[in-house]
Amino acid sequence: MKIKSPEKVKPFRLVKYFTFTSLIAIFIGTVALTFINTYWAGQMQLKKSEEYALLLVDNLNHQIFTQFFLPAALKFRKIQLRNKEQFEWLDKVIRSTVYSFKVEKVNIYDMSNIISYSFDPQWVGKKDIGGMHYQNAIKGEASSRLIQRGNLIETLIGFPKESKIVTFAPLRARVPLATTAGPVGGVVEIVQDLSEDYKSIFKFQILVISTSAVVMGLLLLILIFVVKRGETIIKHRALERIRLKEQLSRAEHLSSLGEMVAAVSHEIRNPLGIIKSSAELLEKQIAKTDPKNNIPKIVIEESRRLNNIITDFLNFAKPRTPNLLPCRVEKIIDENIAFLSSQIKRKSYLIDKDYDQNLPEIIADSDMLYQAFLNILINAMQAMPGGGRIKIAVMSRSKWITILFVDEGQGIPDELIGKIWSPFFTTKEKGTGLGLGIVRNIIEAHEGDIQIENRSTGGARITINLPIDPEKLSWKQS
Repeated sequence: MKIKSPEKVKPFRLVKYFTFTSLIAIFIGTVALTFINTYWAGQMQLKKSEEYALLLVDNLNHQIFTQFFLPAALKFRKIQLRNKEQFEWLDKVIRSTVYSFKVEKVNIYDMSNIISYSFDPQWVGKKDIGGMHYQNAIKGEASSRLIQRGNLIETLIGFPKESKIVTFAPLRARVPLATTAGPVGGVVEIVQDLSEDYKSIFKFQILVISTSAVVMGLLLLILIFVVKRGETIIKHRALERIRLKEQLSRAEHLSSLGEMVAAVSHEIRNPLGIIKSSAELLEKQIAKTDPKNNIPKIVIEESRRLNNIITDFLNFAKPRTPNLLPCRVEKIIDENIAFLSSQIKRKSYLIDKDYDQNLPEIIADSDMLYQAFLNILINAMQAMPGGGRIKIAVMSRSKWITILFVDEGQGIPDELIGKIWSPFFTTKEKGTGLGLGIVRNIIEAHEGDIQIENRSTGGARITINLPIDPEKLSWKQS
């Protein structure tokens, strides 16, 4: 709980922006990776299938020439695929050659761009459908093209419903033991179905992308952890900067007041001491002649009250530096209660103490904390002039001690709760309005913080957080 300040802490929300930006970057990177993988995998598969088809064509050339062309030429004297026996003979040779390969269709074109043979008899006799690839093959150059069917999204992610590669290659007469290829005698078209291959590629892509996403996610978590630690340091430094700015502003505001109070207190205390000592002497003399005369006693009491007011001015304007030594918060509070025991009994106050077990010692100035806690208890009692319950709780958490003071008074009016820290502000008929200011100065001098708030059921709650050891605060170490 922190002291409410007119300047609110606005920490740099680095984690929020970093996380959002990183998620966008990861998403864009994943999409880009998908497209790149799809493209290169497709190119590799296309090249592999084309080389596979050329090897098949080379083998097909050899088998057609040795198992069909030469025997059929000797038997029939002339190659005529319109002859049913020759067509069936060629079909048997081709199918037995491509039997173990993933070939969907084989077409053979003659030199006039007419399909002389096809797995599908309906294609036989069709003319001029080879296109540019046929023309390249007639010139002795093999070429391939990829045919994919599917919607745009399926094609982009590399998973079309159907993928086929069509290869055109020259059909040559292959003479056994010859060192050079024979002349082009036609063109062979081989259609291979690559749908299953592309499915395998797509599965591999999903695996790669999933692995990348997991790795990037882990890196993101690590970076978020690192950045959060950095943000914590930035936040603590921002809080310290605000704290120093408030202290500087308050110091500037009170510097002139401190000088004035020091001068005035010096000028007042000397004659005030004389007035008090003179009144004490006068009280002794009058007691012998007029015992019922209370005027000297009144002068003495008002002198003491004026001296206390001057002391409050000095404590607020020039707070002293704490003398840090090991001490126990619960012991200091018990001493406060013992000091106020007569008032507590006289007005029937009930003090409920709730201390955690094994509370640690803290490094603090016990005298200054005694003064701060005493002011808080006196304020709580003044808020309940007819008596009531005051609850005091002390808790230990990590490197901090938390002290709660809860009363059952009327609380602080909402319109005044923002002014309670202002110097000289008070709602009492008597008082300087410096009590809470002195308390806050003491708590802040111990690197702690204080907050006052109204309870929902009535009364006020004061929460004080004190470091167990101010020198070991994480923001100080950073």
